Amino acid sequence: MDIVDTHCHIISDDVTRYPRAPIGGKQSGWATTRPVGADGMAERMDKAGIAQAVLVQATTAYGYDNSYVLDSRARRPDRFIAVGTVDPLRPDAAGNLEAVTGKGGLSGVRLFTSGSTVPTQGEWFAAPETHPFWEKAAELGVTVCLQMRLGPATEQLHALLRRFPSVPVLLDHMGYPDIAASPADAGAEVARLAVHPGLNLKLTHRNLERLHDVGAKAGQFLEPVLAAFGANRIAWGSNLPAAEQSLPELVTLAQEVLADVSEPARREIFAGTARRLYPGLV
Repeated sequence: MDIVDTHCHIISDDVTRYPRAPIGGKQSGWATTRPVGADGMAERMDKAGIAQAVLVQATTAYGYDNSYVLDSRARRPDRFIAVGTVDPLRPDAAGNLEAVTGKGGLSGVRLFTSGSTVPTQGEWFAAPETHPFWEKAAELGVTVCLQMRLGPATEQLHALLRRFPSVPVLLDHMGYPDIAASPADAGAEVARLAVHPGLNLKLTHRNLERLHDVGAKAGQFLEPVLAAFGANRIAWGSNLPAAEQSLPELVTLAQEVLADVSEPARREIFAGTARRLYPGLV
């Protein structure tokens, strides 16, 4: 089966050429304890049977400096494309977006509004000051990864997606729905987002581990989400090396959780959706 990893991070051991500048001022633990460089990622992909991968900027290591993912993509364009972190609040955000996604640049961008080192969910991603950025993203058709947690900021997400319905948005980790507490409630929460045609979901180990843990109840989450979005709006990502498992183990985890999903749907989740969101994947 064709597999594209839409969410992996790389960390260079050359701190002079690629200095650390994490958003929030604190580096994530995995970036320190189990970093993986671009060459190491390609080796792991070979072992896992993964054709291509999206190098998502390690925001908690490099902040807004996307040099390493861009350089790695330039060295291995057959294996990698790059998604970098940007600031939609900067005064020249629209022009910057056009510049960084130009020829040979980023294939998509990421807004990091919450994470392990930024525990408070930011609502700035939908502020009026960001509208020029979103308007330019719509014009360019650039896929925007949104790292956020569903909850207090969900209404801002709805408002943003209503205002900019044509922007391809890829919700990292499906917004961290609380599957462990109630697969059915979490599934309903995520399914309600499907009314926005530009929204896509990134299914990672953050979700898959919880689905594996709940066993037979996983269908209470997967069935409404698949029915609402369709597999062609869901893309798998490993989250290596933030995920502690090996890449082959992460692929197996996804295959096991999705075992009851039809083969055509699995093909979409493992590669088809990614290739539509990122035309640079060939």
